[in-house]
Amino acid sequence: MMALKRVGAPVPSPDGKWVVFDCEDVDLAANTKISHLWIVPASGGESRLLNPTPNHEERPRFSPDGKRLIWTSKATDPTQIWMCDFEPESGQLVGKPHQVTSISTAADGAIWSPDGKNIVFVSAVYPDCADDACNKQRDEELKKSKVKAKIFSRLFYRHWNAFTEFKRSHLFVVSADSTVEAGASPPTQSQPAGETPAGPTAKMPVPRDLTPGDHDVPPFHLGGQDMYAISPDGQEVAYTSNVDEVEATSTNNEIFVVPISEGAPKKISGSPGSDTTPLYSPDGKYLAWRSQARAGFEADKWRLLVQDRQSGKTRDLTEKFDRSVGSFAVTKAVSDPRDPYTSMEFTAEDHGEAPIFGVVVQENRPPIKIADGHNDDLLLHPDGTLYLTRMSISGPNEIWSFGLKDAGPVQITHMNDALLSQIDMQPLKSFTFKGANDEEVQGFMVKPPRFDPNKEYPLKFLIHGGPQGAWGNSWTYRWNAELFAANGYVVVMINFHGSTGYGQKFTDSISGDWGGKPYVDLIKGLHYVEKAYPFIDKNREAALGASYGGYMANWLLGHTNRFKCIVSHDGMFNADSAYGTTEEIWFMNWEFKGPPWKQRELYRKWSPHAYAANFKTPTLVVHGQNDYRIDVSQGFDLFTTLQILKVPSKMLYFPDEGHWVIKPQNSRLWYKTVNDWVDQWCGGVTLKAR
Repeated sequence: MMALKRVGAPVPSPDGKWVVFDCEDVDLAANTKISHLWIVPASGGESRLLNPTPNHEERPRFSPDGKRLIWTSKATDPTQIWMCDFEPESGQLVGKPHQVTSISTAADGAIWSPDGKNIVFVSAVYPDCADDACNKQRDEELKKSKVKAKIFSRLFYRHWNAFTEFKRSHLFVVSADSTVEAGASPPTQSQPAGETPAGPTAKMPVPRDLTPGDHDVPPFHLGGQDMYAISPDGQEVAYTSNVDEVEATSTNNEIFVVPISEGAPKKISGSPGSDTTPLYSPDGKYLAWRSQARAGFEADKWRLLVQDRQSGKTRDLTEKFDRSVGSFAVTKAVSDPRDPYTSMEFTAEDHGEAPIFGVVVQENRPPIKIADGHNDDLLLHPDGTLYLTRMSISGPNEIWSFGLKDAGPVQITHMNDALLSQIDMQPLKSFTFKGANDEEVQGFMVKPPRFDPNKEYPLKFLIHGGPQGAWGNSWTYRWNAELFAANGYVVVMINFHGSTGYGQKFTDSISGDWGGKPYVDLIKGLHYVEKAYPFIDKNREAALGASYGGYMANWLLGHTNRFKCIVSHDGMFNADSAYGTTEEIWFMNWEFKGPPWKQRELYRKWSPHAYAANFKTPTLVVHGQNDYRIDVSQGFDLFTTLQILKVPSKMLYFPDEGHWVIKPQNSRLWYKTVNDWVDQWCGGVTLKAR
């Protein structure tokens, strides 16, 4: 798994001949991941390195004319935006790459203005600093100080896996013709884009802050589609920001537009929930974005809204569609003046897949499915070709293209074919059963390599996080079902009530009921597979989960003794204390209907620690020091409880990881420790009794 190449999003050239992408390699010995730029013909063929350097390079973007390419590079510390000329005929970089930005707070997330004149990028700055010199001085003082104490006067003071230092992400604009001189000093933030100060730094690029103030632009997010865009005429930037007073209790992201030259921002969205990822139609007539209707609920249905920029009228294109919109793209209007239309394509989770759907802006019809599979990173080329990434249970992302008038998607890259061809992996099997409230619930199974139906196999019962998440026909490096099956186990995964991809009512049903319907679904699902598949050894079963899955592992500890062992990774153990130690307070407010001092009975009812007297199952506890979603104290509390109760237990503690185990050697240790623990209590394959 560590040898697989991790393919990023497709970036087609304007002439439609090439696709550039970043691709990450793992260096296990060095304990690092490094990304390089690759290129492949859009028609398919051999992929090759575009810029063979030892530097970490990612996020390539073509200029509108296709003759220049920008990317984020770690050739400098901190990261900056670099540029090089591109030869469309040969698909080669021409000349020597040069640095475009030199901001002390790092530059990332660059996009071109469609007129090719400007580049917009993201940098995290101190909102009260007037220029880059101030930011640089503040950072250096913080780094050099012998005192590491921190003083907080508001939330967020930490988020996900880092302390914020109360910096803010802002959007900056710089002239596309800027070039950083070697040894030049950093520019100020207050000068207009393209303006250059006199003296020895005459060619120095001067980025201008488009979104000054004490708010993040864009807000924190875990990847995915950009949360900002530039209008086709290059005159306006649409972006996402949350300007509520207490962001820790709010999901109310809004869409704003601001002139790229000078001017005040204007809010154009109005939902009390989250509005994000704005994207203009190629003709500039429409601005689309994803929106949630309910305030404070991060798993509410994602709708696809579109606003007519002239009239200001906004419509919901997915009102009759009961799935959440993921990645989306907008086609240009059809040129026929008698019947012009603009369509949008998007992905949406559905029964363990993420198919592509299409909807026409001018029609009042529900979206229709146009392609199956587990798809993401949609990007529509002006020639009508849709580019995307696609994965499955048997392989990670590769880049595909899809001509909307063609028979179906075509695979372009084959970065991992040679390696995967050497590995025996079993396909994903879907099954359904009657779960809580006698409603249909879906589960999935992966059998071990060289599966023999005449043998009995122990079971790894995986529980997904979220809790509004889902298992399905997708690849993951952190909880990989094929890897868990590889040493002789059947792997079963249940999409219990609360999972995504089955309609919003099904997703909503877990809130306020964490240990209720999901627990019923899991136990009924376990009974179902034990009865339906006689090759499962019901006497050797392990339950494993992370995040909400870790919570449910803790819940199982107090409510059943049927498992031989349990793995609880980053799970909530004490609901009361979890409220005060997590960072996104809106999550607890929604899932438990308010704070613990207002909902004491609900917190007590669904808190695993309240049932510790029943704990008997051997348990491996895993937690990271930098996990600020579920604080490490939850893991220590659980492990201490198990030890005091003399329940066989072990703890794997990562002082340098957050909610996810990311570093390569840590990941290897995690898989080894987890699999060894399960083997200790459940290992071995036996011939099935006749």
